Formats: sequence, C-alpha cells, structure tokens
Amino acid sequence: MPGTVLLLAAAPLGRGRLVDAAGVLPVLAAVAPAVLSGTDTANVVELADPLEPQAVLTRLRAAAAAPGPLTVYVTGQLHLDRRQRLPHLALARTTAATVRYTALPWHWIREELRLRSAAQTALVVDLHADAEAWRYVAERGLDCGPTTAVHGRIAPARATGRRGPAEPSYMKAVATLLRSGHRPPLEVVHQQALARIPEEAAGNLLLSHRGGFTPGPAAVDPHAAISAAVQAGRHAEADTIAARYELAAVQAHGPASEDALHWTEVRADLAMFAGDAVRSCRAWLGVAGVRLAAGQATDAPAVEAAVDRAHHQWGRIEDAARARELGPALAELRLRVPGRRSGALENVQRQLRQLQAAQ
Repeated sequence: MPGTVLLLAAAPLGRGRLVDAAGVLPVLAAVAPAVLSGTDTANVVELADPLEPQAVLTRLRAAAAAPGPLTVYVTGQLHLDRRQRLPHLALARTTAATVRYTALPWHWIREELRLRSAAQTALVVDLHADAEAWRYVAERGLDCGPTTAVHGRIAPARATGRRGPAEPSYMKAVATLLRSGHRPPLEVVHQQALARIPEEAAGNLLLSHRGGFTPGPAAVDPHAAISAAVQAGRHAEADTIAARYELAAVQAHGPASEDALHWTEVRADLAMFAGDAVRSCRAWLGVAGVRLAAGQATDAPAVEAAVDRAHHQWGRIEDAARARELGPALAELRLRVPGRRSGALENVQRQLRQLQAAQ
C-alpha cells in the first residue's frame, strides 16, 4: 500500500521570520518519495509558506484520511496566541497580534492525527520558538497526541544581535541522511541528525516518542484495529470497537471524562467516514454540550473543534427534515461558541431559515 508524505514549511514574511523554513524544501524534495515515506511508493504533498490555516487544515485532513502510512515533516516557528496562550505554527501572514487568526493551531495537527494507527503515523519536526512559546514548550512539552510517533527538535529563537533567520539545520540533516536512498527507523535518523548539529542541539528541546499504547495481556492498539476496519470499508465493525471502549471509559471514569469523550469523538468521526452526517453531527453536538456543561470555556480548543465539526457535518446532511431537526441546537451552540471563522453563526441561521421556508 502506498504511503503519504506531507511536507509543511512555513514562517512569516518580513521581520517576524525566525527561521528560513522553506529553505529546507528543495533538500527534502530531492529525496525519493518512497524513502521519505518508508514505503515502496508514496504520494508527496508540499506546502511552502502557506497563507491560510484553513487551507493547511484541508491538506492535513486529506493526508490523515489517506490509507497506508503517513509521515508529516513540519519546519517552522511556534508562537502563542494572545487569548488562549496555546502554541500555533506561524504561517506567511502571521504577526504577533494576529496569531489566533492567521497561524495554524498546533492542536489541529494533533486532532487530525489522533484517529490514525500509531504504527502508521509519524511526525518529524524542526521548530523554532519565540520567547513565550519557548517557555511554554520547555515547561509543558508539545502535545502531538498519544498515537503519533514524533521525532525532532524545538529551538529557542536566536539571541538578540544575531542577524537574519535561523537555518532549519535539523531538518536539513534529516534530508541529507535520507538522500542516501536508505531509510532506517526514524529514531535512528533522529539520532544521526542530532549528531550532525551537536552544538546547536545542546540547547534544544529534543523530541523522540514512538507513540502508541502499552498493550495489556489481552489487548493490541484499538486505533489500529479501527483504522484497518475503516480502510476495508467495515464501518459497522469499526464503530462496534469504538463503542466498546467508549462504554468501558464511561463506566470507569464517567461520561464527561476525557477518556469517554475521546471515544465519543472517535465514533463521531467514524460516522463521518461512513457517510452518516446526521449521526456525526448529533455526536459532535453532544460532545460540545458535555464539555460546556463540565465548565470548559467557550473558546477552549476541544469545544471549538466539536462545534466546528458539528457545523461541517450539518452542512452535509441531505435530508432536509433531519437538518431542520438539528439546526436549532447548532445555532444555539454557535451563539455561545462563534469559533474562529467570521460569519459562522450567520451561516447557520441563513441555512436554517431556508430549510424552514422550504417546508
């Protein structure tokens, strides 16, 4: 089965650029796709200094939904948004004042990869962080989800007085190693790349995590089983597996626990993969309601993501009666959770009026 490779290199244009991210793409592009992926054949998608976070999300979502192994190479810089103080990957139009609206929230990457099998998902990163983002990752790390193998480094911004953007030296070392045509395990590539930049790496936050779950005596990774079932078109089987884990999490920790909500979210996505927009929308509405009832903020990433996905699935419902049924609940949520895209509430209200007028 062919693999998929996403090459993402992004940094602001102008004075806000900390790293020459796009400069690594010619070196990566010179590596054979099969070597970048570690598979016999691979499809490569390249994003160089993209402008819009939604456009990046669309490409990332398509890559995450593709069958077979996925390797994502990310080069760029991290900043915190002023409102939630969460890490974002800066894009071409990002400034310090517009991070929340023009940069890619890092948790979007985590969310898109969370349903994939740990054995088939890898993230290779070379990131530079401004002072605030560096303090954040130094204290908390960078959450890439439990099912993604992560290798790379995060470097602090250059000291004042040094001119020009930094070089993505870690990713260039990775690309140079892979140009040999040999693809050892990524943890080996990681160590070899660090050995080529020893002085620089000494002051970096180094990431090397193989991802996945620790299996018990009678368990394998459930996400891998779910992924295999979805890729084979066995959607009911995939939902049955997820439902079993959801029930166990509810019984052990309660319906509002993160464990239980994770599996509810998995089932919402599985409904989407199965083409059941009604069930998916209803599930995402439920997740958003539970999170809000538990006291989570209306601009919390998980709350915004749930409402955004409910909205997206509602727009795909072909049965007008079902759309009218779910529309008021979505509109009520949109009043509380407007999200990052302007006009989202007005969009729901306009479509709902059209549906009601057509009765």
